[in-house]
Amino acid sequence: MTRKSNTFGLAVLVLVVATASARAIEPVDQSYVRSLAALGKTVLVMEYSDATGAVVERKGYASADGFKAVSGTEFRITSDTTVKLYGLEACDGDMVNQSEGYTGSCADWALNGLTTELENPKVIYCRAFISEQNAAEQDASCYLYTYFPGAMDSVYNLEEQLVSTGFLRLEKDGSGNLLRPDLEESAAIGKEGYGMWADPRVQAQ
Repeated sequence: MTRKSNTFGLAVLVLVVATASARAIEPVDQSYVRSLAALGKTVLVMEYSDATGAVVERKGYASADGFKAVSGTEFRITSDTTVKLYGLEACDGDMVNQSEGYTGSCADWALNGLTTELENPKVIYCRAFISEQNAAEQDASCYLYTYFPGAMDSVYNLEEQLVSTGFLRLEKDGSGNLLRPDLEESAAIGKEGYGMWADPRVQAQ
């Protein structure tokens, strides 16, 4: 049986500083991201760049109901298009986190994490290569702008958040190399015992 924590406190409190490398998280203009907000709606902007990093196209979406996770690494933007958080994955099998009151599958734990992060953002701002533009599943890196008057006014990277709080881990390619080496610092924070990393079975994977 799966029991979801009511707060997932770590998921909204731990914000990490971005690092940079090849295919890394790049700094964003936080004022620009905040300016995309619209009253009563969640705004999503997909920004597509070429190999030089130049932005060649943007697509915008707005929803009064927000954008919903379909797995721990993926959320839907239209009926036939999803965004995949590039280079991340759930752990394998089942896990236990006693401090969060969770016992269940790694897949459900990851889904809980992404679902929670997508509950309240005013803006979801994602970057992808132009090759992803017409794909049904688009690999991307995303930022959230979340605002609670008097409590939180923050633009932060979604992948860093999910990795540093132990909802997701870094994926490797067929040669055993990390697909997102820019997130190693965030992964090290998660491995201190947050989320999935509280379970020794996950640590041994």
